[in-house]
Amino acid sequence: MREMTDITNVWRDDAVGFLLRCSFGFEAALARVGLVPRHQEEQKNVPMYRTTRVTTPVDPFAAPLVVSMRPVPGGRVEEAYSVTAPFTAAHGAPVHHGDPTALGVGDLARPDWGDAVSIRGDEVPVFWACGVTSQLAVLEALGRGAIAWAITHAPGHMFITDLQAEARKRE
Repeated sequence: MREMTDITNVWRDDAVGFLLRCSFGFEAALARVGLVPRHQEEQKNVPMYRTTRVTTPVDPFAAPLVVSMRPVPGGRVEEAYSVTAPFTAAHGAPVHHGDPTALGVGDLARPDWGDAVSIRGDEVPVFWACGVTSQLAVLEALGRGAIAWAITHAPGHMFITDLQAEARKRE
């Protein structure tokens, strides 16, 4: 496995490309209502955690659910749900809030990917589904030889387009 910034020399004519949207797509909407994601405030990468939740396998792909976490003031959790729910192409509403152990996440200070962020006394951890889930599925399929090769992104380093996030809600 290697990291590349240009894939033109490894792309093949028989390759198929697809893009999965990211929760970064709804962060501007959160910021507009005063829920600026902590990782932005702290200039870090969003914390991401492998859960014990099982996703539905689609042969040859299978992986546990990965979630990203953003702390939200306790009195505004429902607002975070309503602001992000329309962004169904960017993971939509949270999958969980509150006790991380309900997802099988043991220590918020030790994310599997990204950087730990501070959580203030009045805040609740809120979790959204994360596209790293698909990366785990690809890596697992590669590891057992079910697929020969793949090109993917590094967590927190996404494909950038000129499409506006607000225009892409509810696709």
